[in-house]
Amino acid sequence: MRMTQYSDYFLRVLMYLAAQMDGRLVQIKEIADTYKISKNHLMKVTHELSKLGLIRTVRGRNGGITLGKKPEEINIGELIRRTEEDFYLVECFDAEHNKCIISPACKLRGVLNKALSAYFEVLDQYTLADLTRNVDQLQTLFSVEQE
Repeated sequence: MRMTQYSDYFLRVLMYLAAQMDGRLVQIKEIADTYKISKNHLMKVTHELSKLGLIRTVRGRNGGITLGKKPEEINIGELIRRTEEDFYLVECFDAEHNKCIISPACKLRGVLNKALSAYFEVLDQYTLADLTRNVDQLQTLFSVEQE
């Protein structure tokens, strides 16, 4: 199972915002510079995060973004379900485009379905708060990158 870069960026933005203990407004450029990733990509990510209600945006000269929910309220499994386009691990997961000739007799699909269920069972046990319990370490790493 592999997450897309899009989901990775969703998580990174949320972790960065959760590490801001004072809830200050953060500019997208700051996050892009810290992670050394495209500001344009993060603009798309933050737009989606805003639509999902996970971040709050403030426009204008002194604007920025901040968390829209408490870290304890942001479930990682739910977030990944909303950010990934599909979970077709193999061709037969997509019934509409499945051309695999062994599908009627293949046992792989069932095994992979169990694996995918286990993947989400684990992710569902964690929130953004769990991922940022080491806030001191994260803040140190973030500040080092900004120097």
